[in-house]
Amino acid sequence: MSAGNGRFHILVVADAASFRAAVRELLERAGFDVREASDGERALAAAQATPPGLVVLDVCLPGISGYEVLRALQDTVDRDLPVVFISGERTHRDDRVCGLLLGSDDYVVKPFEPDELLARIRRSLARTGNGNGTGNGRVTSAASPLAALTARELEILELLTHGLRQAEIASRLTLSTRTVGTHIQNVLSKLDVHSRAQAVAFALRNGIAGREGDSADAGPAAT
Repeated sequence: MSAGNGRFHILVVADAASFRAAVRELLERAGFDVREASDGERALAAAQATPPGLVVLDVCLPGISGYEVLRALQDTVDRDLPVVFISGERTHRDDRVCGLLLGSDDYVVKPFEPDELLARIRRSLARTGNGNGTGNGRVTSAASPLAALTARELEILELLTHGLRQAEIASRLTLSTRTVGTHIQNVLSKLDVHSRAQAVAFALRNGIAGREGDSADAGPAAT
């Protein structure tokens, strides 16, 4: 699942060239190789020629829909290929549920913050292991304590690396602050560290991107 030069790559599928360009810039800054496709047929051809590590896929495409592209990718490329759906039109809860039931790894509704999309992509790669050894994904091999974290714990750890406080994480994920505190305590225990600052430092050393210095005010996890 690497590009011709041996580097891991992500396929971005959307009919809007401006959207593809923005996502491409975001991902290339994060260290990924990126390929683009403007419709479903081109996406399938590109993925079959060189299987990507992950696909960012707009639901509403000219010709065949993103849902149909997902099924075809599962049948012809890799049933476990992580796909992150994007949509600015199909934003109802039922649309999101449908996308997830079809087998997508995530479903992101426009508009979204670039850091949120990047965090979700990294989480998907960590969950599937496709980011291993690429220099741009999390280190989640069996030897890494990160492999013991659940998807939610990885998501919360990612947000901690961006300097979000417990209440901000709770608001972002629509969870109670107590629930977030419990997840943070689990993260500290699994990583065998004693503070959020140590957890953030561990995450940064192991490929989870953040902004250095953002965690300066991180203290012990609340209960």
